[in-house]
Amino acid sequence: MLFSRLVQNIRLADDSSSVGVLGKEWDLNIEEQETEFLDDLRAASGIGKRRHKHRGRRPGIALSQQVKALIGDGNQAYIDGKIQDSIRIMQEVIRIEPRAMSAWSVLANCYHDLGQPQKALQLRIMGAHLHHDADEWDRLAKESRYMGFNQQALYCYGKVHSLDNSNLSALWDRAALAKEIGDNRTARSSLLALLKRVPHDLAVLEELRPILVDLSELSLCAELYGAAFTHYSTVVPTGRSVDPHTGREVPGGGYGLMEILVLADLYNTLGDHEKAIHVIRSGCRWLQGRGAQKLWDSCEDDREYDESDWRAGNARERELLPGKYPLDVNARHRLAVARIKTGDVKEGVAHANIVLAQDIVDYAPLFVEIADAYFDREMYAEARPIYEMLGQDAGTSSLHVLLQVATCYHMVGQLQDATEVYETILSLDPSLNDVKMRLAEIYEVLHEPRKALDLVYQVIDSRKRRPKDTATGSQAPGAPTSSLFEETAAKKKNKAAKGSRLTLAQLHELEQKKEEEVKRGFSFLRELWPRVSLPQGADGQELAEREWLLEAEKLVDMFRETRNLFRTSRSNPFRGMFPKRARQSGKTTEENEDEMASRLHLDLGILSHDRANEASKAKAVDNFRGVTFDSWLQLFMQYAFLLTKSDKYELADEVLNHILISNAYVDRRSQDTIRLALISCAIYAQRYNAVVEQCRKFIVIHQFNNEPLRMLCACLASGYRATDSFIASTLQKHLFREMRLYDTAVNNKEAIRWNAIQRRWGVSKAGDAEEGAEDEPGPETLEGDEKGAAPPIPTKDNPVIVALYGHICLAGKSYQSAIFYLLHAYDYCPNDPMICLGLAIASMGRAMQRQSDNRHHLIAQAMAFLTRYRALRQSDEAESDEVEYNFGRAFQQLGLHSLAVKHYERVLEMAEKRTKTNPDDVGMAKEAAYNLSLIFVTTGATPLAENLYRRWLTI
Repeated sequence: MLFSRLVQNIRLADDSSSVGVLGKEWDLNIEEQETEFLDDLRAASGIGKRRHKHRGRRPGIALSQQVKALIGDGNQAYIDGKIQDSIRIMQEVIRIEPRAMSAWSVLANCYHDLGQPQKALQLRIMGAHLHHDADEWDRLAKESRYMGFNQQALYCYGKVHSLDNSNLSALWDRAALAKEIGDNRTARSSLLALLKRVPHDLAVLEELRPILVDLSELSLCAELYGAAFTHYSTVVPTGRSVDPHTGREVPGGGYGLMEILVLADLYNTLGDHEKAIHVIRSGCRWLQGRGAQKLWDSCEDDREYDESDWRAGNARERELLPGKYPLDVNARHRLAVARIKTGDVKEGVAHANIVLAQDIVDYAPLFVEIADAYFDREMYAEARPIYEMLGQDAGTSSLHVLLQVATCYHMVGQLQDATEVYETILSLDPSLNDVKMRLAEIYEVLHEPRKALDLVYQVIDSRKRRPKDTATGSQAPGAPTSSLFEETAAKKKNKAAKGSRLTLAQLHELEQKKEEEVKRGFSFLRELWPRVSLPQGADGQELAEREWLLEAEKLVDMFRETRNLFRTSRSNPFRGMFPKRARQSGKTTEENEDEMASRLHLDLGILSHDRANEASKAKAVDNFRGVTFDSWLQLFMQYAFLLTKSDKYELADEVLNHILISNAYVDRRSQDTIRLALISCAIYAQRYNAVVEQCRKFIVIHQFNNEPLRMLCACLASGYRATDSFIASTLQKHLFREMRLYDTAVNNKEAIRWNAIQRRWGVSKAGDAEEGAEDEPGPETLEGDEKGAAPPIPTKDNPVIVALYGHICLAGKSYQSAIFYLLHAYDYCPNDPMICLGLAIASMGRAMQRQSDNRHHLIAQAMAFLTRYRALRQSDEAESDEVEYNFGRAFQQLGLHSLAVKHYERVLEMAEKRTKTNPDDVGMAKEAAYNLSLIFVTTGATPLAENLYRRWLTI
């Protein structure tokens, strides 16, 4: 039969569930073909006018007399009740002219009368392709769904949408059916099409959200919810609307707290915690009817939603007082997680403590997420008590909670407690092989190899007894079914032929070619570099630089795209493209188990020394494709410097930050070199926030060392942008913590302990760790870092960090605080002229403020420190003009212009003497001349000011 062959061809197509198959076979543009035929006929005969295409579709085609006669006979047979004769005649009609609509309709009625509704439905679907009626397709979709032919129903709903895109009910039904049968892709496309018709509809978004989460399209979900938030906050600026049907008040016009929490969760999951913070703060403010209070956005902290006055002791002048507005505990939980993960631990802990004060049974999921946030930030001491509370109640305990408790104990060095927890877990479920391996690792550290070996043997035996996966059968292509589509949810297999994989010999050959390419590239760059180093604008310099950058870009991309150089574990250095240790690029679970078993056998003296030598770790290599890592690092820095000079700082920063996490540069020297390169590029591009970030890294890594502090001061030497970064609150808080830690280390050594995980000294807390835990090395210790050895504890007070913090207060015009800290620095080092100068400036600045009630005392104090500064500084005659300038500047600020003029003129006299021997050495002459000209202009001595302009201030 013709119909059976058509259906079988559709089923055997490559994509049996594609809606394009039937469309390709049956969607014929009858009108166009008929018009073309008639036009060609008229053109050939010369009779009649060429007709234009009509709007819409014709009801059918012109049938031949033979077909019309057959259709008449078939209809008559159907009327006479001769069903089989009617079927035979209509099948003959379809064989001659498949586009005869009435034949399909009569044939469908015949099978319906015979009690075969499924076949009748198939025939109506085939015939529906000929007259393109959206209502007919909608009826067919509902009938297919009723019969359980879901894929067929989805196809029919798709045809409805293609014919009538204003039919939203069909789109909704298609999405609901697709979601019901687990076809998330189809449900996603239908709901997105629905959103285009009704933008920001919350019901559609609610249905779409779990589908996008299952498809891992969190970014799209966050984008849709974020756009809806912007829309509703604009349409309903007061945060309240009235339902026109019920008259009830609707928070946010329907976009309520739940939607805000969903958006915050999406941002937190995506790692965009700053957006999550903004959404919670601004969204809850909007729902509370305070959307116009934009002043809270200027606060970096969350004082708007404080419940207590815990920040009263840290409040400064001109700061907003805490708002103490209510905040839902679920919203506060999201805020706590975001703050903790951004590193703003103080704010995060304040919110977390409020959430943790709730009933643990009612809010157990919130407790778990807060503990997980602490855990992700490696704050194991804070996470452990929360996990312990959850583990004490059967209603809140879980395997995840118990494993996290054990891991926290392990990370803080309490191995015995971790062992007890792991043993408890295994007593409840002895089949957990991962737990057995973790416990075996701890036994190995505790020098109990027999217990560890017993656990490893259990895991290996369990692996051997594990049943192999059996192939599941699927429906044969020719199996009979009543649907036009394959209704079984068979997964598409990726039929990548194994023969397409390269053999090991081919991989070695390809690697050899790449190595030769790299060597040629480096040779070319070395030859080209002398021309690149020529002064800007020299003959051939620009062309050489462009060629150098193009070749260097290829090599840099090659290095960055090599996965072996960027392993997830920083403790594994680069061992070459084909390490001898493993057959594959990464060790499997079985290999790890066998390796531990071999190691434990060695501890028990079972294996020989030869076997021990074979089991030793392969040594790391110091080159990549024939070029040493030092040469690669030099290339990266030269490439980054040239990019920065070419106004491509973002790309240079991206390259250096990527190289920073490479396993080839895990040693301390390389890390410091790359960070210095990052600082250099940031200084050139005036990105001082990046400078501060890298300097903070140096301060953290090189604890109790003054050189990073001096480097910070040198990098932020002058300029408005540098000053803004210098007085940033984040840097100020960081230095304050370091200063307090330094003071504690000097005055109370028993209060600090060595944190082996962070490889830093820190203030100890009661019950944080057992005695001796500080002696354990931290994980992923960098090479060249003396195996994580602790730096020596300082024995005397450090004036550098105190003076630096005082100068930050001074630059921020917090003169009272500056005087306090600079006086401390003066106590530690009274013979430093810079501290004396800073105290003089701070005292004079404080005297000029309205809050000052002892101006004369402060000015006298300033002059005393200025005199002390002169006594210390004038020991070097080369710096005497600096002293004279500072005295002139002080008198000018006090309005004593006659005294200021004398000091400025002395600076100019010294500069005149210097220029006789070195014309370029003018010292402080230009600054003194400018200030002196201001005095002359304000006092009416304009000719004297003009002389200064001509002599010193003319370019």
